[in-house]
Amino acid sequence: MGGERARASAGGPVPDELLDPAERLDREELRSLQLDRLRATLHLAYEHVEVYRRKFDAAGVLPQDCRSLADLARFPFTTKADLREAYPFGMFAVPMAQVRRLHASSGTTGRPTVVGYTERDLSMWADVVARSIRAAGGRPGHKVHVAYGYGLFTGGLGAHYGAERAGCTVIPASGGMTARQVQIIQDFRPEIIMITPSYMLTLLDEFERQGVDPRATSLRVGIFGAEPWTEGMREEIEERFAIDAVDIYGLSEVIGPGVAQECVETKDGLHLWEDHFYPEVVDPISDEVLPEGGGGELVLTSLTKEALPVIRYRTRDLTRLLPGTARPAFRRMEKVTGRCDDMIILRGVNVFPSQIEEIVLRTPGVAPHFRIELSRRGRLDHMTVAAEARAATGAAERQAAAAAIASGIKDGIGVSAEVSVVDPETLERSVGKIQRVRDLRLRD
Repeated sequence: MGGERARASAGGPVPDELLDPAERLDREELRSLQLDRLRATLHLAYEHVEVYRRKFDAAGVLPQDCRSLADLARFPFTTKADLREAYPFGMFAVPMAQVRRLHASSGTTGRPTVVGYTERDLSMWADVVARSIRAAGGRPGHKVHVAYGYGLFTGGLGAHYGAERAGCTVIPASGGMTARQVQIIQDFRPEIIMITPSYMLTLLDEFERQGVDPRATSLRVGIFGAEPWTEGMREEIEERFAIDAVDIYGLSEVIGPGVAQECVETKDGLHLWEDHFYPEVVDPISDEVLPEGGGGELVLTSLTKEALPVIRYRTRDLTRLLPGTARPAFRRMEKVTGRCDDMIILRGVNVFPSQIEEIVLRTPGVAPHFRIELSRRGRLDHMTVAAEARAATGAAERQAAAAAIASGIKDGIGVSAEVSVVDPETLERSVGKIQRVRDLRLRD
């Protein structure tokens, strides 16, 4: 693994004096706190949000029916469709006069989902992101280069206020202007960068284009979120930047970044901040709650949000819950590498983009940039994969790489794909969440 230099300054456990009180709880103390907060949240949602009142009544449950954490399974799910149908403010549990900020999704697949925050919500959000930064190795006085997008997207401002709460100095770079970002990193010398993994690879290309060794920068830790990424990509980033690469998880409907964080000393999955967000994993087909360790869809219930409480929100992210390690009171979620709605069904076989990514990353002569295109040829679905060659890869090596990727997809996933290895820097780069799949079948 890369990042050996980084571990000297950022790899140790968080000192006791920097831990939040909740991080010192034992498991039973945490469960008691969760139940108290869960009951209060259910009452808030039922009494102040018509959507929840209608859904609870239809399911035949009332807030007072929740006598244990297991009783939460009796309550109905919330989906993104519920938030879209209530657009813009129909899911809010407080008057607009108490809302201090609004964020929203991009709305590229329909109406955007709108989220609101009270003053207490914003303070809680800053607290969990600060906790996440400390778990990643950040310490007071570190400079944090925030390359998530600012604006209605939650990433930039969520990281910004969390870093300030952690006692860090914020560099609000946002996304875009990639050449300037490289210059700022050289001049301002941040220890930490918060960024999407795909945009980190775009920065890597720009460092190399400018003739700057990315391993020689001041960066020690990368906190990566907003999109799934694989262990292979972690290894690529750590090796080529000589940093520790850790995962942060969140989604705007629940709070934004800061729902869960990977601890730098273990890198074994993300500890969920369960004093604020209660997790379940359900079978995405049967909707049954799975036992700890079972793989399925992550469902989250907010425990302390005021403006927009969410009850059993279906994230569509696929993971499993595991016992805590670096933070024993908090369970871990396995790194998310796929989503229910990202799954490609190709000739009856389930395919995830992360599976293709793993194959591309282990293929010599190929850069970590690829695109999947789905189409129909006659009555059959067809998949084309374009991967980008590294600068020094010759024609014969490209042919061998294409054959290796095609073989890996056939042997490892069970489908055939047409693979090409294209010239360097010809595939689209990302400054935010990357879209790797073009499904032309939807146009037929």
